[in-house]
Amino acid sequence: MLTLSQISEFQQRLTESKKIAVCTHYNPDGDAIGSSLALQSYFATQGFEIKCVIPNNMPEFYTWMPGAETIVNAQKQFKEAKKILAEADILFLVDMNAEHRSGVDLQNHLLQTSAYKVLIDHHPNPAAECALVYSDTKVTSTCENVYRFLTEISDKPFLNKEIGSCIYTGIITDTGSLSYVCNDPETYLLLAKLMEVGVNGEDIHREIYDNYAESRIRLLGLSLNKLKVFPHLGTSYMYLTQEEMKKCSFKDGDTEGFVNYGISLKGIYFTAFFTEREKRIRVSFRSKGTFDVNQFAQTYFQGGGHRNAAASYHYDTLENTIKYFEEVIHKHPELSGGVR
Repeated sequence: MLTLSQISEFQQRLTESKKIAVCTHYNPDGDAIGSSLALQSYFATQGFEIKCVIPNNMPEFYTWMPGAETIVNAQKQFKEAKKILAEADILFLVDMNAEHRSGVDLQNHLLQTSAYKVLIDHHPNPAAECALVYSDTKVTSTCENVYRFLTEISDKPFLNKEIGSCIYTGIITDTGSLSYVCNDPETYLLLAKLMEVGVNGEDIHREIYDNYAESRIRLLGLSLNKLKVFPHLGTSYMYLTQEEMKKCSFKDGDTEGFVNYGISLKGIYFTAFFTEREKRIRVSFRSKGTFDVNQFAQTYFQGGGHRNAAASYHYDTLENTIKYFEEVIHKHPELSGGVR
């Protein structure tokens, strides 16, 4: 929660500001895009000039979201993105706990800005250099924190279908369609409020989960065919090579959610998904129960995230990365007991 002095200071900053910018992490997902667009929609209705900047491409199945067509992609529009960040009076950093998560091209611009910086996030250990930090790791998503933040700074009802659809997207995608980190009754009370302003959960689910490109389905088939399971460790993993991704005409977002298949097996409590990229390996981790993949990612892969969902990059070959993973999982005898 914000203190009265924090609310007063922020509202004072609003009176002195004309331009607002929002920036999120590299490889933006549903929560990153949803929280960015929810803020854009709200402050646009308040008369501010506001722009959302993303570091690189977002998945096609999020392009339906209200305001998505106005997002500035720094990978394709770097000069414009840099200008937006430089001219901002207020800069929101959303769904990332540190500036470096925006990628090497944007990181310094976020650090060097003279704007009043506000962090809204739900990842552990917020390290971004911001004047105002609104971070709660117990909620489902950054989108849920955005809703709470707007509730605290607004003196009148602000929810509408547009803002609500963005918030709903973040909650649903960051909980695996309400399959983890979703036991707080407050989350369901919020979902009810979103429905009351016209949010259509069925339509959003179809846009995100029933709107896949052929390339995604073919890549999923390849991944599942290479599923490796360690029953005695309650662990599994899958992987894709760069050549396979190229052959299937991979597009950004095509492999989002694949890691969840590895955790859906009976008796499996920890899984990883490896994708071979240019000079590095992208690794996604998922767990169910008490096994902390955030700690695992930090300890062995210099990554991070949440207790049951984390990610990292590993700078080695795919073969060596998988070999290393197989070695370190044996350092966790608690997995052999079936972490609940």
